[in-house]
Amino acid sequence: MTALSEYHRLEASGLWRASLEEQRSEVIVSIGDATLVITDMQDRALAHWSLAAVDRANPGVTPAIYHPDGDPGETLELAENEDQMVEAIEKLRAAIARQRPHPGRLRLVMLLASMAAVAGLAVFWLPDATRRHAVSVVPDVKRTEIGNALFERIQNVTGPACREAGGRDALMRLARRLPAPGGAGQLAVVRGGVKDAVALPGGTILLNRGLVEDYEDPDVVAGYIVAERLRAQVNDPLDDLLAHGGLWSSIRLLTTGALDEETLNAYAEYLLTGERPDLDEDVLLKGFEAWRVRSTPYAYARDISGETTLPLIEADPYATATPEPVLSDANWLRLQGICGG
Repeated sequence: MTALSEYHRLEASGLWRASLEEQRSEVIVSIGDATLVITDMQDRALAHWSLAAVDRANPGVTPAIYHPDGDPGETLELAENEDQMVEAIEKLRAAIARQRPHPGRLRLVMLLASMAAVAGLAVFWLPDATRRHAVSVVPDVKRTEIGNALFERIQNVTGPACREAGGRDALMRLARRLPAPGGAGQLAVVRGGVKDAVALPGGTILLNRGLVEDYEDPDVVAGYIVAERLRAQVNDPLDDLLAHGGLWSSIRLLTTGALDEETLNAYAEYLLTGERPDLDEDVLLKGFEAWRVRSTPYAYARDISGETTLPLIEADPYATATPEPVLSDANWLRLQGICGG
């Protein structure tokens, strides 16, 4: 975008918070390549917002408050004296809005294109093709929205996520240490219902409280997180949801941008009762190496004898090396108390 070049060196100070529960902190805001870059006062990146998905919570009012599309809990407040940055953001948002097609027209085009592409082909090909197309065009914000909708239904069984203050901070540190390939990827600890760990569309992973309370080593819960990150790469959670929902779920998502209650309820039940697909041991070992986590603690957590997980023990990529700690001892203790004992 031509308009970006004139703002590349523009910086401003602001107040940022990651969620409604967090306190605001002073940050530096700059404009990158199609993104709004938020860093702390030590120049460490805290967030990257796509300019195409930045919304203003209070149009025409100062101080200007912005948030990512679909996540009003994460906010950035720019002071009245940062009018140059506000003007730049508004100009870029306006330029992006002019290039964006009309939503109703876009849905119609997507529907007609999908129908034309599959017309005359065998009925057994249609569900897979439509599902693959839906998965490929759904944006990350919509994936997160679907994941949150699933979590709301899952909480009817698990209860609300554990949220003790010190534990929440430690959990956020763990999420940053073990990010999803496409982004940060949130973590949530629940009291029950989830056997071990399960990934939702959008990158969120639900963890049973036993993974943080029943083990002395944080590498155990880290291992389950790595395994779920890898499962999500091998078998996209959104693709899995649409496969369970059937053809009409894919068509509904393409044409309306939403899924019906029945599909969400059925898949939420499946996530809590179905078996997690096994992963190839070579895939697991490469994942442990990539995320810099020892595989041995995870192997013994799955099988205390080590007999069925011997390859993960013998080929541990960090058997003789010491990777960066998953969490400090203090943060691990805080995380173990996230459910309040």
